[in-house]
Amino acid sequence: MKNSGYSPMVSLFLASYEDFKVRLRKRLGSEDLANDVLHETYLRVDRMDIPPNLQQPNAYLYRIALNIAADRRQADARLLTGSEIEELLQTSDEAQDPSRVVGGQKEIQSLLKALYELPARRRKILIAARLEEAPHLEISQRFGISTRMVEKEIKAALGFCALRLERKVIQRFGPGAGKPS
Repeated sequence: MKNSGYSPMVSLFLASYEDFKVRLRKRLGSEDLANDVLHETYLRVDRMDIPPNLQQPNAYLYRIALNIAADRRQADARLLTGSEIEELLQTSDEAQDPSRVVGGQKEIQSLLKALYELPARRRKILIAARLEEAPHLEISQRFGISTRMVEKEIKAALGFCALRLERKVIQRFGPGAGKPS
């Protein structure tokens, strides 16, 4: 092949282009995918430096193309299908139901009212534990109490809020986990 200012690797790639195309089409099962991979391979080869001491440069170039194809398939697998998108849109529509929005807002207002009915220290401990996700040890040090007292305060605060919201408290940790308290 006549050198047209291409690097040796690009020249070799272009000389083997049709062979790569046939092999990739068979391997990938799609002419479109093979073409896309070859174009991306060309761009990558055009930007790269010549690797030293390549024993089989054609095999090296083909492996680059296969790696690009694998990356592309992996990326495509992360995309949502049409039915998944439709399902999300329907879920989104249900979430925007005005009666649900108003009900949620009323529930938030009730929870806020219940929080402010709690003693100040208990409210601050609950907020630190649930909203700030602070460890119980850190909360105990902050308030100068034992971790056991932190647990008792959280349990009492959750019980009070559940009562105000007319809900059952489900214990998630410790003895009796999963049972209403």
